[in-house]
Amino acid sequence: MWLWALLPICQAVFGTLGIWTVFAVSVSNGSVNLTEGFPYISECGSYNPQSCLFSQMCSICSVLALWIVIIRFQQVKDFGNHGKANIAGIILGFISSVGISIIGNFQQSVVKSIHMLGAFLAFFLGLAYFWVQLLLTYRAGPSQDRCWVGPVRAFCCSLCTLLVVLMVVLHNTGSPSGAAVCEWVLVMLFFGLFGLFAAEFRHVDCHHLTIQKPSLGNASVVVNSFVVDAFQTENTQVQ
Repeated sequence: MWLWALLPICQAVFGTLGIWTVFAVSVSNGSVNLTEGFPYISECGSYNPQSCLFSQMCSICSVLALWIVIIRFQQVKDFGNHGKANIAGIILGFISSVGISIIGNFQQSVVKSIHMLGAFLAFFLGLAYFWVQLLLTYRAGPSQDRCWVGPVRAFCCSLCTLLVVLMVVLHNTGSPSGAAVCEWVLVMLFFGLFGLFAAEFRHVDCHHLTIQKPSLGNASVVVNSFVVDAFQTENTQVQ
């Protein structure tokens, strides 16, 4: 079931193409003026018609992110890691994914306070999620990709942390263009971190859906029950 590796790749590719398409549309129709400074992503997606595209893109990315978070949680669990780090990871992943949806559906020009809340959940808790995943890269079961996935993930997480701090400082010191550039680079790195899960997801073995037949007796009504087998992750050999 190496095809599961395509899920995080689709997230990275779709998200990257989506936000740059929003940027291109907003520049082409004059919604943003590059001569006045480089715009925030949310600023590009605040006006019609690109606001509709921005909302749809964020909603799809939110669903894909939730899917990735669940699969990764179950994969780590199947490796035998039932610790607090894995639980913290799925909680942070869920909340940050909801933040992505909030960003897209509550535009900055309409409901700024809720939009900023979504940005906080997506960026800050999303960054915390990826740091937890870096920890789990070394704590979970053996992986032949750990030798390169770990360092790449650590570099990206460190750079994201630096960009978040720099973005906040530049925004609060009256340098919105610099803060906007940091935001764009940060989002690109986030999509890259999602794409890295392809290295782990190619080891996902299978996913079964089993429908049990109902049993009849004593004139009682029995409702069909559905049992979804947990993801079983292939055991990699420890060299």
